[in-house]
Amino acid sequence: VFRSSGHSTGLAGAPKTSWPELVGLTAGEAEKKVKEDFSRAEIQVVPPNHFVTTDYRTSRVRIHVDSSGKVERPLRTG
Repeated sequence: VFRSSGHSTGLAGAPKTSWPELVGLTAGEAEKKVKEDFSRAEIQVVPPNHFVTTDYRTSRVRIHVDSSGKVERPLRTG
């Protein structure tokens, strides 16, 4: 199943699980877009040089930002 943007959503009705198109946006802009696509997402903004746990959670989306607060890598669930 594909959205009009061309990004696959996986199974019909399943939430989107990755957002490569958000690289370069602010953390706030990225969070808003993720919540539009996946309303139950638990957002974590990760500042530069911070460590995160390695556990996997299907509802978590980490937003890794650079020193200017811009998204520096593609977002995904986990």
